[in-house]
This record gives sequence, structure tokens and C-alpha cells, in this order.
Amino acid sequence: MSQSFDLVVTGGQTFTPMGLLETDVGIRGGRIVAIGGLATAAAAQRIDARGLTVLPGVIDTQVHFREPGSEHKEDLATGTAAAAMGGVTAIFEMPNTKPLTLTAADLGEKLRLAAGRTQVDHAFFMGGSAANAEHLAVLERLPGCCGVKVFMGSSTGDLLVEDDATLAAILKNGVRRMAVHAEDEARLKARRHLVEGGAPPTMHPEWRDEQTALLATQRLVGLARQARRKVHVLHITTAEEMEFLAGHKDFATVETTPQHLTLAAPECYERLGTYAQMNPPIRSARHREALWRAVADGVVDVIGSDHAPHTRAEKDKPYPESPSGMPGVQTLVPLLLDHVAQGRMTLARFVDLTSAGPQRLYDIAGKGRIALGYDADLTIVDLNARRRIENSWIVSKCGWTPFDGMDVTGWPIATVVRGNIVMRDDALVGPPIGRPVRFADCMPG
Repeated sequence: MSQSFDLVVTGGQTFTPMGLLETDVGIRGGRIVAIGGLATAAAAQRIDARGLTVLPGVIDTQVHFREPGSEHKEDLATGTAAAAMGGVTAIFEMPNTKPLTLTAADLGEKLRLAAGRTQVDHAFFMGGSAANAEHLAVLERLPGCCGVKVFMGSSTGDLLVEDDATLAAILKNGVRRMAVHAEDEARLKARRHLVEGGAPPTMHPEWRDEQTALLATQRLVGLARQARRKVHVLHITTAEEMEFLAGHKDFATVETTPQHLTLAAPECYERLGTYAQMNPPIRSARHREALWRAVADGVVDVIGSDHAPHTRAEKDKPYPESPSGMPGVQTLVPLLLDHVAQGRMTLARFVDLTSAGPQRLYDIAGKGRIALGYDADLTIVDLNARRRIENSWIVSKCGWTPFDGMDVTGWPIATVVRGNIVMRDDALVGPPIGRPVRFADCMPG
């Protein structure tokens, strides 16, 4: 009996659970229903992937899309458009919006704002704080919630959790893996005088130094062990943290970012000024080399972009009044593919860090691999394409990237979300079709 499909992707090298194979992918009803020779199969749509590589959809588990409250920087429509342009099929968005995401109503409002406006699938973190600690075990299981996020270092309003008692209370209320920004607030305050009154941006990693990061990470892991709660430590930047975390993989998973794997101080601050400013900071080449060793050794579980855009006017303020953060969701795939081309990681490691890894950490239902029954999320790339990242390509509201002018090898050619082509050849295609991501450990019943 002949089969018909909504979409068939043919002729490409496809990354399957058996590795990279010359095979086709058949999609029906938003899911993968056939893998094999489908060149003659009937299909409503086709993608000719000859010369291309078909990867599981990339999942960016750390973005700040600024809505509600700071839509002049970014919103859910423009942020997910940037994701789709960059080959990303799903995103997890952070809770430090205005208002903060602290209640079921806050989460519901974000889901309402996302409905009918997002190019890719999405989920939202619930912020952990003293105000909602006792309710987090219920809040973390709400539909559309990817878990709890805690800021141990300076952030926004009530989301700052600087004391161990509050952090311990949050850890004890819930069972899902908890994401944490680990910087020691007491040390940040004690060292603020180093930049108070004005300083060059090169002082950013001096103020927020290695010890600031290490102290918080050590405190977090100690409290997590006491509470027997899994934690995910975001954007690790130091050699010392990676060495410490390698001994605590039973409780702690690890993220780093393309920025920290690509840039190095002091050069990036001398060249980019405040446009290189983010928290935790870009550090010296010694630390960057240690991050790459951790990628190679398997200490790093996930790479997320920490997409955190600001306008040029905001970034042009004198340091340290300038805000920390940079866009990244659109450049995550090109940057990492270039590192693959340069031999710093394998394509299999890229897939593990950007799709399979996120699925494992957060127990995502039906995503993270090209396999029968899974959502038809595909990131189709040209591993040999030579392209230049330019500000003019960025669709994020901020309109800039710290990687403007950088030549890369490897480029996203098409983004497919549940069988819908949302980007093809550097152009968005069709209406917004994003839906909330589902999580296996929070299914009804």
C-alpha cells in the first residue's frame, strides 16, 4: 500500500538514533511516521535535502524574550522569529520579566501572549523566590512550565535569592530539575567598589570574578545534596567550577554558552566594549580552554544561548550603568556548527548538547531525536556553507549581534516545527504555529 505524507524530506544525511544515515523522513500530523526510502512517496510538501544534513530540532533552554514589560528590547513574536531564523525549533523562556513569573496567573498570561504569535514551540520557567517557595511543588507542574529558575546573583526584584535559608526552602519544594544562575551576591556587593563611579568594561570579569561564581556553585550543590534535588547550573564560565562540577554529576547538570566558548577577555571587551558585557562574564582564554575540555569530557550537558537582548541606546551607556546581556538565539547554531567545522566538537556532540541533552534534562515529551512517533522538529543545515554573520541578518528587535562580521562554516537552511516549515533559505515561512512544549513528568493522569 502506498503511503502519503504531509511533508517528506529526501536526499539528506539524517542524524538518526543509529547515527548519520542517507535516509528520508516522512511526516504526518506533525510527527515522524516513516524513516527510509521515500523518494517516490506522495507528499503535500517536499524538501530536497541533497547536500544538506538533517538534524533533530535544536532546543534552546535559556532565552530572555522580555515580554511582558520590556517589549522595546524583544517580544515573544520577534524572539521566536530569531529562533526560527537560526534553526532553533523550541525555546525555554526565563521568568525575570515585568511582572516576574511567580504565580499560575503570571504563567497563564505568558502562555496567552504566546498563543498565535510564536514561530517555534515554547515553555516558560517559574521564578523561585521567598514569595512563592511553599507553592513551587504545584507551580512547577503546570502545563507550559519547564521548571523553576533561581537567581543567586543580582537580578530583578524578588527573584534575587541570596541567602541559604530561602534557597533551601525552594529546593525542598518540588522534584523537577531546577535551573540556577550561580553568582555569590555577598561577594558581588563587597567588590562593587571596583567599578563604582565608572570603569572600563574590561573590569567586568574582575568585579564578577571567578570566586564569585565558584562560591555560589559550591553553595548550591551542597544545598541540593541536602535536599536531594537535581539542579542545572547555568552558563558556567570558569575552569574551577567545571573541575568541581565534574565530581557532582549525580545531582548537578551543566550548561555553557556559545559566547563563552567563542569569545575571550580582555580582547572582546577591548573590541566590543559593553556589547561584550553579560553575567557571568566572558573570561580569559584559560577559562575558555577549560570549557572546551569540559565539553570534550562530557561534563557539559547542554549549550544554551542565554539570549538577553538590549537596545543599542541601553548598551551605549557608560559601564557599569550599561545592562548585561546580548542576543544569541539566532547565532547559536551557526557558531556551534563553525566549531564543528574547526574540529572542536563532533556533529554527534553538537546534537547531544542541543537536542538530546535538553530532552534528557527536562524530560521533554516527544522531542530531541529523529525517531518514529516523535514531533517532526528538524534543523536542516549546510555543514559546508561559508557565510558571514551580520547585523542585517538579525531579526531580534535589538538588531545587533556581538558576532557581526564573523565568518563561519555551517548554516541553518530550514527549520521545521512539528512538520511545519517555519524558515527556509533565510526567510520565515507561513503563520506562527508555536505551541507549548509538553513534559513527560507533568502529563495529566
